[in-house]
Amino acid sequence: MKKLISMIVTAALAVTSVFALAGCNSANGGNGGDKASNFKVGAIYINSQNDTSGYTYAHHHGITEGMKKAGLDPSKDLFIVDNVPEDDEKVKQAIDQLAGNGCNIIFGISFGYINAFEAKAAEYPDIIFSHATGYLSNDKNFNNYFGRIYQARYLAGIAAGYKSLELGNNSIGYVSAWGTEYAETCSGINAFAMGCMAVNPDAKVSVYEISTWGDQQLERQAAETLIDTYGCCVIAQHCDSAQPQIVANEKGVFGCGYNSDMTKEAPNAHLVAPIWNWDAYYATAMKAAMTNPDTFMTEVGNYYEGLNAGLVDVSPISANCTPETKEAIEIAKKMMINGEWDVFSGVKLSFSGAAGSVAVAKSDAALVTNEGAEIVPAGGASVDDGVIQGSMNYYVEGVTQVN
Repeated sequence: MKKLISMIVTAALAVTSVFALAGCNSANGGNGGDKASNFKVGAIYINSQNDTSGYTYAHHHGITEGMKKAGLDPSKDLFIVDNVPEDDEKVKQAIDQLAGNGCNIIFGISFGYINAFEAKAAEYPDIIFSHATGYLSNDKNFNNYFGRIYQARYLAGIAAGYKSLELGNNSIGYVSAWGTEYAETCSGINAFAMGCMAVNPDAKVSVYEISTWGDQQLERQAAETLIDTYGCCVIAQHCDSAQPQIVANEKGVFGCGYNSDMTKEAPNAHLVAPIWNWDAYYATAMKAAMTNPDTFMTEVGNYYEGLNAGLVDVSPISANCTPETKEAIEIAKKMMINGEWDVFSGVKLSFSGAAGSVAVAKSDAALVTNEGAEIVPAGGASVDDGVIQGSMNYYVEGVTQVN
């Protein structure tokens, strides 16, 4: 009897496996000759895939749109493990789960996933591992990707600078996950402040660091402090949720969000947000991985693009902005796209004029820290990408951390 039961169970498992394999291969009509029909995408998120704004939302939207561009069906070909903290063991468990799902490429969207991704890339050499915001990679199946978001931060700073001038208030606040500990946050703060000062030379940016990439309560508290204690009239942010913008809306001030257009969360406050069009990268990565995974690192490698590739931008200018804002942003954007100028150089931009006749002036001016140290001499070329991505650990003049 035991032997008979064992044979029945074995047969049932075999049938189940056949149906599971048949279902796995049925994506996009089950065309076995089409590489997309067997290609699976895995993603590990720091927050929920159901977020409607912010960091995880921007990546999830980018992945699903990128899949469509690559001929993949997100409803069948995408496997997600979300709400994964920056804990090596938990990230490794998520990777094992996605590998078990048959994923050919796995994206990890949080900086703290870096060590687990490096380890698992060695363990699973036939899977492509692609890690956002990090710096580690290998020469076969593990890359990192990010972009020149500082360019979009500068553009948002222009909007904040114009609003501060209109309000007669030079105090601008910035809720940031981290400060000078990470070049990612530091370069964004600096670029935003420089955009503010290109319009309002007297603008001062106060940074409140919450010491975590995302915590909605801390984000809210930081925004409240910047408004109530420091009198900030515009609240910018580098954190995951829309809470700083919601607080700005509640308290009758203005704000610049991040990752996605946050006007719907703060209709009376939001000016403009630096945003990511992540599908520009995700489509590129998926197509390369599908075509020939062995050449992925040669064709894609460690990816770092900006306004010129459409990877970063700003959201549509809201009705809360001043009339000059859109024109000035378009001028600065064009200068960065065509390579005429970039943010961290020894050349300063200054905007003037009313809407319809906004003008920009360029002047040689040293890039100086808030402690007076010269980083780039007047007229000098922009700092290296390696500094912007990895070693910028100073605030420029006009920026102060308040906690």
